[in-house]
Formats: sequence, C-alpha cells, structure tokens
Amino acid sequence: MTTIDSEVGQKAGAVRPARVVAASFVGTAIEWYDFFIFGTAAGLVFGVAFFPTLSPLSGTLAAFATFGVAFISRPAGAIVFGHFGDRIGRKKLLVLSLVLMGTATVAIGLIPSYDQIGIAAPILLVVARLVQGFAVGGEWGGAVLMAVEHAPPKRRAFYGSFPQAGVPAGLVLATVAFLFVERLPDDEIMAWGWRVPFLASSVLLLVGLYVRLQISESPEFEQIRRNDRVAKLPLADALRSHKRPLAVGILTQAASLVPFYLVTVFVLAHGPAELGLARETILMSLLVACILDIFTVPYASIVADRIGPRKMLICGSLYMAVIGYPFFWLLSTGEGWAVALAMILIVTIGHAVTYSAVAAYVARLFPADVRYTGASVSYQMGGVLFSAPAPFIAVTLWSATQSHWSLAAYVAAACLVTVFALTFTKTAKESY
Repeated sequence: MTTIDSEVGQKAGAVRPARVVAASFVGTAIEWYDFFIFGTAAGLVFGVAFFPTLSPLSGTLAAFATFGVAFISRPAGAIVFGHFGDRIGRKKLLVLSLVLMGTATVAIGLIPSYDQIGIAAPILLVVARLVQGFAVGGEWGGAVLMAVEHAPPKRRAFYGSFPQAGVPAGLVLATVAFLFVERLPDDEIMAWGWRVPFLASSVLLLVGLYVRLQISESPEFEQIRRNDRVAKLPLADALRSHKRPLAVGILTQAASLVPFYLVTVFVLAHGPAELGLARETILMSLLVACILDIFTVPYASIVADRIGPRKMLICGSLYMAVIGYPFFWLLSTGEGWAVALAMILIVTIGHAVTYSAVAAYVARLFPADVRYTGASVSYQMGGVLFSAPAPFIAVTLWSATQSHWSLAAYVAAACLVTVFALTFTKTAKESY
C-alpha cells in the first residue's frame, strides 16, 4: 500500500460511513432508475408515440434503437467526467452527472408525441437519450471512487458494493413504476400514463442531490491535490502508463455484464415468443431476484474483503460459467417456480458474487491521479463490448440453433474472458 493510501486510510475512519454509502447507493439507484425506465417505455409505448408512421415491428425496433444509442455516449461521458473528476474532484462531477441524468429524464416525460410535433419528437428523444448515456458514463466511476476512497483499507469491497447495489435497486424502482402504469387503461397510458415515471424523476433528483451534497470530497483526491500530483491529461497518462490495467478493467466486466443483460433484455424481450414464457412470470421473478440482489451484493462484498476482490471475481466468474445451462434449462420448463429459481441463481447469487467485487478491484487497478478516468473508461468500454451486443448475439444464436447449449456456451465464454484477464495478467495478481 502506498503512503497516500496509508494516510487516507487513517482519515477515512473519521468520515461518517453511513453518509458516504448512502450517497453512493441512493444516487446510483436514481440514475439507473432513469436509465432503465427508458428501456421499459421503449418496449411499451415509444414505438407508437414517436414512430407511428412505421409498422408495429419497425416502430418497436426503432424504439429499442433509441435505447441503444446511450451506449454511444457512455464512453464519451466516461472520458469527459473522468478527466474533470481527476482534475477538479470526484464530488463536483458526481453531482453534475445526477443533474444531467435527472434533467434529461424529466425532459423525456415532456416531449410531445410525433402526432403533435412531427419528426422533431423522435429527434428530441434521441438527444435526451444521448444525454442520459453521457451522464451514466460518468456516474459509475464517480460513485465507486467516492465509496472506495472513503473506505478503510480492509473494507473497500464493502463500501464499493453500495453503488453496485444501486443498479438492481434502480431496476426494481423502474419495474415497480411501470407495473403501476400498466394498471391504467391503454388509451390513458398512451395519452399521459407513460410520462409519470419520467416526471417522477424530478422528485428523486432532489433527494439524490440533497444526499450527495452532504458528503465531503474524496480524501485520496484531496491528498494528491495537496501534494500537487493532479494529472494534467489523465486519459493520456492512463493510455501511456496504464495500458494493461485498462485492458484488465475492460475484460473484467464480461462475467457480470453479459449474463445481466441477457436476463434484463433478451429474456424479457424474447422470452414470451422464443422461449414460451409468460411475460408476467418473467417480470415478477426478475423483480424478486433483483430485490434480493440489493442485499446479496453487500453481503458478498464482505467475503470479497476477506479473500480479496480478485479471488472473488474468479470464483463468481466460474460459477456463472457453470450455471448458464441450468439457467436456460429452468426457463425452458415454463414453470413459475423454475423461472424464479433460475433468476435467483443467476441474478441474486451469480450477479452478486461477481458484481460486488468489481468496484474495489477496478478502482485499485489505477493510481489516484488517473483513477476516475481509468475506472470509468474500463467500465463503460466493457459495457460497449459486452452489454450492448449481448441481446443481439443471443437472438442470433437462438435463431440459428434453437438450443439452450448455444446460449449457455456464450455465457461461459464471456465468463472465461474475465477469468483469463484475472488469472494471466501480472497487474491483476498484484492488485489489492
């Protein structure tokens, strides 16, 4: 451990832990709520509201394409937020990411339909979605660093698990919001009901801002600023001196992101038609699994702090590689209990074990002066490489083979990418 780490570790004990973890969890949950409600609305109403001139299928595809454009702006957000987060501090950028996300989300709820303003409606929708992606690109790195850099040295995984738990929490909030919306008559949903979850983000934004404004700046950033070690060009420094940690950080994401996006996008979208599952069964099973995941992520991080995040990630990746086939086989039965068990196995257990250790592991791959940039770029590029194409690859494999083995093999291959990165790189072995 460096001198800075030692000094900061002592100061971290003086910071109120509850305030730090609350700020990281609440803010992240709100941002991912904003991110996920777009995906739900895309499948439910956006095809009709913003692309009525297209056929129903083409309109739905266009709506989901707007969901995907966020992956274009997420790396840009990681670079810009990373640069200024390493230059002027974590806290300011973390507040800014929340404001941008909340503003874009509320704006979506106010966009008139295609019937009202024509082609301007889908254009405004795409612009707002790009802003959402840009904001979430800077959110993860900032939230993780505020938690990990405030943490005592032996509790970094635990502190870092709270922004991680914010992701399933955001998904739960988004799902519950639209469960209420779907109780309305169809004409009321199309007229105004779908807008309510987006406009409700204004209230959540105020809550998130209040919580985040109460915390102090990262003690590790304050230390490098006092020592005049602030990087002038963090991205250039990271690319020049930390290529291997960047590669490891990107590849580390595969084991948690591919299975999670297969479940939350592919299974939800194609489960009823391709796998013969009732949509309500999938949705309720996923909701229960994600609620449990909010609690299992922090519990798994306690183990990660004891054995080390790297070992935890390897164990979790191997578990995910093995559980892929049982997961899809259980889904194929169509039984409610089997679908619920499948979701618990891969989300509540598998996702918790892998995702709980990612924050502490990736954050410690980089020195403090380029850490916001390195961690953010690693995570968001991992999202581009592994999250974005996962549903498309799954649909292609299923269409070509009609076999659960092909989907299970895809999950296993992604998990082995992470195992390879963690096992056969010198940087990974030296971390934490």
